[in-house]
Amino acid sequence: MANARRFRFGVVLRAALSGAEWAEQARRLEGLGFDVLLVSDHLVGPRLAPLAALAAAAAATTSLRVGTLVLANDFRHPAVLAKEAATLDLLSGGRLELGIGAGWMRADYAQAGLRYDPPAVRIERLGESLQILKGLWSEGPFSFAGRYYAIEAAQQEPKPVQRPHPPILIGGGGPAILRLAARAADGVNLTLRTRPDGSGPDPQDVGLAPLLRKLAILREAAGPRWERLEIGTSVWGLAVGSDTAAVRSAFLAGFAPAMAETPNVLAGEATAIVDKLQRWRAEHAVSTYVLQDEAFVDAFAPIVARLAGT
Repeated sequence: MANARRFRFGVVLRAALSGAEWAEQARRLEGLGFDVLLVSDHLVGPRLAPLAALAAAAAATTSLRVGTLVLANDFRHPAVLAKEAATLDLLSGGRLELGIGAGWMRADYAQAGLRYDPPAVRIERLGESLQILKGLWSEGPFSFAGRYYAIEAAQQEPKPVQRPHPPILIGGGGPAILRLAARAADGVNLTLRTRPDGSGPDPQDVGLAPLLRKLAILREAAGPRWERLEIGTSVWGLAVGSDTAAVRSAFLAGFAPAMAETPNVLAGEATAIVDKLQRWRAEHAVSTYVLQDEAFVDAFAPIVARLAGT
């Protein structure tokens, strides 16, 4: 199993002061051997809009893949997203990885005047969107009649370069969205479950035991799909070297100590971190790691050099 899932590494980038600076950030990741540049999707905060930013990053590089971690489904109608994503996949030469989720940050919805539905509704709507995306990327006219969307004999061009479609990744931490990912996605990014009110991560979901429960839910729900499902998670805290007490954490607040046994926090000499990641792949099939803080890049680069593609 470990040999079937190759290590892949990505970095979430959020902002730049100019197009030239953004292009240089993308080329830097490519030069260091990272696999994918990722952009998140929030309406609040100093963040670039994801699809335009990815187009610019793709134009500045030749082999670096570009992706979203993750788009909020409620911000875009799936027919519009299907067109945009297919165009981006074409213009990037087939380098797009489409990460999508149900949306979670209530502040985004409040700022835009969007209704913030309960999690079950948002997840059900995401499930319909996935069906529409795949249908519009297929050949021939596509129709769909669901609870939230209706498509009538639609045909879109261009089609994505990657067939049958770009890899679809779902990000999430709750049981319902993990089961949807197991059924309908090509990969998953395991993250912390958020509070139902959208105010932030649920403190009860932090640590080793919750992460292992998520993996068990995924494995059971995926059934025979488990063998080809890419399992990833984010690196939220990092300390490479002997000073492991000084774990730099990205947006983890006080969660870092409770996550020390997970791959979400990596601390120790580079060889120890390499061993930890290899163990998590061998025992739990986790093979894709995303740095959530671009300040981690230089310290993590030697680990990428050791493991990427192996």
